Amino acid sequence: MIFAKELGDTLRGALADDRRVVLLGEDIADPYGGAFKVTRGLSTAFPQRVRTTPISEGAIAGISAGLALAGYRPIAEVMFGDFLTLMFDQVVNHIAKYQAMYAGQATCPVVVRAATGGHRGYGPTHSQSLEKHFLGVPHLRVVAASLYHDPRAVFADFLGRDEPVLYVEHKLLYPQHLSLPAHGRVGDLLATSEASPGMLPTVRLSAVPAADCSVSVLAYGYQALLAAQVIERLAVEEEIFAELIVPAQIAPMDWAPVERSVAVTGRLVTVEEGADGWSWGSEAASVISRRMFGRLDRPVDVVASAPTVIPSSKAKEAGVLVGSARIEAAVRAAAS
Repeated sequence: MIFAKELGDTLRGALADDRRVVLLGEDIADPYGGAFKVTRGLSTAFPQRVRTTPISEGAIAGISAGLALAGYRPIAEVMFGDFLTLMFDQVVNHIAKYQAMYAGQATCPVVVRAATGGHRGYGPTHSQSLEKHFLGVPHLRVVAASLYHDPRAVFADFLGRDEPVLYVEHKLLYPQHLSLPAHGRVGDLLATSEASPGMLPTVRLSAVPAADCSVSVLAYGYQALLAAQVIERLAVEEEIFAELIVPAQIAPMDWAPVERSVAVTGRLVTVEEGADGWSWGSEAASVISRRMFGRLDRPVDVVASAPTVIPSSKAKEAGVLVGSARIEAAVRAAAS
């Protein structure tokens, strides 16, 4: 199950099941099928409801808002997440506000899909992870794609509720195989999935039972895949046992699974690809330090990318973005 194909099939199913669903975005129609081929074949099957737009993210957001207010369920694709900045006003000052501003008499359930992240040599303006700028916006959910969450279940949640959502999809997830928890396992790792009411599930992975882990690692998206590889390698090679916590919804956050894990380990490492400072990890460190004051064995370690532009050179890019080596070093340090 390749993630990009499963996501495309999820969108196909949504279009088939609900005539209110409309897809908008730049170059999403056939034969191109989107920059990452997620929408390939959909405009042929649903020509009236899969529409390629002009190169204007502001227009895509505005049209999506109007469609949502009129009763449709628009799903807008942003070719590169860097261009979310061009949607910021429409999302923050309009889409996220309507339902609360009109006391529920109007809803604006726009789903914005954005391809984010680097490690592909695309340079400073096509490689960023800018989702941190949307965290904390009232009435806007931010959800991160991962290999451990079924996109069909995620989109069923989106389309079954009247809230707007930003769905960030790291580019390096598209060619990967989904690794959905089954029979309590993901590959060689133990797996559990839990969700508080109204929240998407959080997946917890570990090489040994959670009660035997000494470090908790909190990561989402592609960084969760890297972290899973790290905790498996450290368990086998060095007998360092860590539990990985992978939320789907990163804002608002379901902190309960994190607290349950840290209550056992007393140590937390957060991992994200966005630039360091004023970030998701910083918020996690603040919340967990406040809620679990006196029960932590050491300060929370926040692992994030360097706060600078992302080079086009892959060699130099690797020195800026978070990779496996930095995650491994942080987990090893936390366990010491």
